Amino acid sequence: MPQASRNPFALLWTVAVFAVGAAMMAPAPVRAQMTDLKIIAPAAPGGGWDQTARAMQEVMQGAGIARDIQVQNIAGAGGTIGLAQFVTGFKANPKALMVGGLVMVGAIQTNKSPVTLDQVTPIARLTGEYQAIVVPAQSEIRSLKELLERFKANPGSVSWGGGSAGGTDHIMVGLLAKEIGVDPRRVNYIPFSGGGEAMAALLGNHVTAGVSGWGEFAAQVQAGKLRALAISAPKRVPGIDVPTLREQAVNMELTNWRGVVAPPGLKPEAKQALAEAVEAMAKSPAWGTLLKNRQWMDLYQGPDDFAAFLKVDRARVETVLRDIGLVP
Repeated sequence: MPQASRNPFALLWTVAVFAVGAAMMAPAPVRAQMTDLKIIAPAAPGGGWDQTARAMQEVMQGAGIARDIQVQNIAGAGGTIGLAQFVTGFKANPKALMVGGLVMVGAIQTNKSPVTLDQVTPIARLTGEYQAIVVPAQSEIRSLKELLERFKANPGSVSWGGGSAGGTDHIMVGLLAKEIGVDPRRVNYIPFSGGGEAMAALLGNHVTAGVSGWGEFAAQVQAGKLRALAISAPKRVPGIDVPTLREQAVNMELTNWRGVVAPPGLKPEAKQALAEAVEAMAKSPAWGTLLKNRQWMDLYQGPDDFAAFLKVDRARVETVLRDIGLVP
């Protein structure tokens, strides 16, 4: 056998080469799995926030991002009751998230909430969804045209069921009234604290029409219990056989968004850990499949972009609420 080299530099070089190769082959560091995470849905079970919270729970646990996740519902006042409890009761808690969205932005203003989104820590904008207008399957109203004709003739005779006052559903009906020449102040809007209550009112024929995100109505429409008259998308949505408002001579569209925030007072490392966990969920194949199945749009934004978006959206919503008479 040839004699081994006595050159120390050659030996060091060999060791270095093996070390670099081993480092390249080693797996990347794995982010630590979160435990005992609590996700607040500031609404009653059944609505969009509750669905989002439970979808996060399902995907994060299934993907091994977090375990022992609990979802807690705190209903009332367009999410502002839950927001107030979240800000005061979970301050600096590194294992808490709350779902929110456009509804809450409006409710904060219409309810003159002393607690606002300025007091939480933005983590991520997640999804977007178009609004749908539906009637019970037994309703004599067969089309959007018939519904709007009745609405124009006697606004008070048409009751609209939806989420909390000042939220996305209420804004939708107000904008619709304004677009077709009805005084928004004459809208007979009946707010419910959660999607389950609104659905019960619709199926029980206690309201003329319902307004909410398409995902909340899809199953009942497909089951033949509700009739969808319109969707607030700019153009037809693949997989949803419902005409848009624009197709029916109503020149408007609206997208509802949902996201998650963390409590105030977090340490930077705690904020980063939550942001990384939510980002991992949002970019996982399981989340992509869930979005497709529920026909939710992927509107993911990280903490900084989401914080900037919230400031712009608050100003936009304030203008809309003023225009339709919901705030001074």
